[in-house]
Amino acid sequence: MWFLYLLSWIALVIQICIVTLSIAAGLFYLAELVEEYTVMTGKIIKYLIMLTASVYLMILLFEAFPLLMIACGFAASLSYFFVLQTFPFFDLTSPPFIASIVLLVFNHYLAFSYFSDVWYPFAEVLSYFTICLWLVPFAFFVSLSANENTLPVTADIVTPSDESDVVTSYFNRKGKKYGLLHFFKNVQGTVLPQRVKKSY
Repeated sequence: MWFLYLLSWIALVIQICIVTLSIAAGLFYLAELVEEYTVMTGKIIKYLIMLTASVYLMILLFEAFPLLMIACGFAASLSYFFVLQTFPFFDLTSPPFIASIVLLVFNHYLAFSYFSDVWYPFAEVLSYFTICLWLVPFAFFVSLSANENTLPVTADIVTPSDESDVVTSYFNRKGKKYGLLHFFKNVQGTVLPQRVKKSY
């Protein structure tokens, strides 16, 4: 009896490792697609924002959710739309980006407060969180690496004379990569062994 119990824990650890690797591989593939098709990704995110706003409208019409919760959802969708205006570039100090983060946290607080007071089946709660709260931020998170391979168009900041050239300044900053795809490539380089070609 104890052996089967031990075996179930070993199987659980193996399953967690497989699921984690599958999620990482899926995120890596999505980051590759986003980096390759930046314009299409922007359109998809725009449609996801419109879908989320229409879901909030349907919730307003057909459900008895608090009005503050729905209004914050609409405000979050509006702030996501303003963040999308500079896609694939994200300015972490811009008012739309800060507003979207604040509204995301506040929406989670309102949703947890509401669903702790009013009982709904778990599938319905999960569907609300997935479609209304997580879908668009997850799309933005995956597309963080989209601007790593885009070429500069204009210079936003006047730099000293030796870096006044836009392309030179761009390639000097190019060494710093912080996107999701760069993270996965670093993990791949450190975790997986590299093949070494033998020269005879």
